[in-house]
Order: sequence, then C-alpha cells, then structure tokens
Amino acid sequence: MTQVTMTVNGRSVSGEVEGRTLLSGFLRDHLSLTGTHVGCDTAQCGACVVHVNGAAVKSCNMLALEADGSEVATIEGQAAEDGSLNVIQQAFQDHHGLQCGFCTPGMVMSAAALLKENPRPSEAEIRKYLEGNLCRCTGYHNIVKAIMAASGQDVSGIAAE
Repeated sequence: MTQVTMTVNGRSVSGEVEGRTLLSGFLRDHLSLTGTHVGCDTAQCGACVVHVNGAAVKSCNMLALEADGSEVATIEGQAAEDGSLNVIQQAFQDHHGLQCGFCTPGMVMSAAALLKENPRPSEAEIRKYLEGNLCRCTGYHNIVKAIMAASGQDVSGIAAE
C-alpha cells in the first residue's frame, strides 16, 4: 500500500492505495465521490472525466498514484458553495442536455475543459471535442446546444430534439 495525497475540489485528501488503484476508484471508493461514473474501465466512454491540474482526463485510465500531489476537480466540485448549479450544469438542465444522466458528469467536465480552452466554440468544435464521450440516450443535439448556451451563444434558433 502506498500513501497518496492530493487536493480534490479544493480540499486536501489522502489515503492508502494499492499500486493498481485507478483514480476513478480512489475518488469513488476512498472519497465517496460517486459522481465520477465508471462506464467502461477502458477510457472509451468518457463518463469518468475529471480535471487533473486543470486538464480533462479519463480517471479510469489513470492510476491514483499518478495523481499524487495534483489538484483534482470532480463533478461534485462544480456547483457553487451554496449548492446552486454552475452555468454549464444549468444549461444542461435548461436545454435538456441529459436523459438518463449516466454520461452527464463526464459531459459537464469535458464541456468545462472545452470552454476553458475555447470560450465560444462552434457546433462542429463542440462535437469534435466530445468525440471521446459516449451518450446512449440523447443523440448529442441538446448536449451541444447546452454547451453553446453555456458559452453565451444564442441558441434560440436551434430546434429542440
């Protein structure tokens, strides 16, 4: 067992992990941050996206030991301190960018990373960026619309699907 220490959602945390413990497992099993979903365990679906030192990563493809000393942000850290939704989360709600909700944490975390890199992405840029995130319910249309709305773009002319 090896001791790991990191800052998760602004709070210093530590724990003992086996060398093979994935970051997703550490977040879910050791810290009870179950908003980070594990859908495939092979970095194919994107449900487990978190930010490590500001970069979006698939936490099922990273060892907890690799995140030692890092700053990690999860979906639980995205809401405001009063519990209100952030602009991306609110846009997903307002524009029906979710259905079953399984992919939503990864989509929101990916959207946050995209908007940090590109504050006003086009529809094509959003679709390209989300290629590593799978959604089996929505067909992506309303997710793209939500991200465009979160970026401050007018989406009133885009029909809901």
